[in-house]
This record gives sequence, structure tokens and C-alpha cells, in this order.
Amino acid sequence: MAIKHGSKVDKSFSSSAMTDLMFLLLIFMLIATTLINPNALKLMLPKSSNQLKDKAITTVSIQQSGSSYNYYVELEQVKGIDGVERALQARLEGQEDPTVSLHCDKTVAIDEVVKVMNVAKDNNYKLILATQP
Repeated sequence: MAIKHGSKVDKSFSSSAMTDLMFLLLIFMLIATTLINPNALKLMLPKSSNQLKDKAITTVSIQQSGSSYNYYVELEQVKGIDGVERALQARLEGQEDPTVSLHCDKTVAIDEVVKVMNVAKDNNYKLILATQP
């Protein structure tokens, strides 16, 4: 007569709960990292009551005329944001720690200011936004 023992241990492992947990952790980490590191431009804004120690090597001015914008590097008018980038590269070539001062009219849209900021960031220029005292 054969006696069967009912105390055998099942050696299989169900990993479905572990994959669900890992999937939830992955989603949480993806959402958390996008909220922690927003896209931002570092901009040095001078206080209007104090003078700056850094002198700008060149200036960029943006002025609205009707529905379009005029860009000036120093006092020379250039065409579009590509013209601004070419003019800045020509003026600041070989300079150590180049600094650009940005002068904008109050009516200029922030999109146009951000375009100039991106040009400065892409070319590793310091950018100072000029303000009135």
C-alpha cells in the first residue's frame, strides 16, 4: 500500500505581481522626472538700481514695426533671427567670455525674446536683459 505525502512544496513562482509593481514604478519615475526638470533658460537679469560689473561686448535690439519685428546688432539692422546669429558670431569671434546685452521694446512678444536667448545659449554667450532704472 502506497502512502502519499501531501506536504510537497510547489516550486513555481508567479512574477505577475512583480511586473505590475515595476511597471507602476516606471510610470511614476517618468512623470516625476519631467516635473522636476522643466525647460528653462538661465538669464542674468540686472537690478536697475545697480550697475553691472560685466560690460556687454555687443548689443541686440528688437523693435516692433507694425506686425513684424526689426532686429539690430549694434546699430546695424539685420534680417531675421538668422541674421542676428551671423552678426553676433562675426562680432564675438575670438572673444573670451562674450557678453550680449538685449534691449527690447515693451511691445515685443516674448517669443522674439526667447529666440534671441536661444541664439545666445547655442553659441555659449552670456546674455543680459537691459532694463530701465
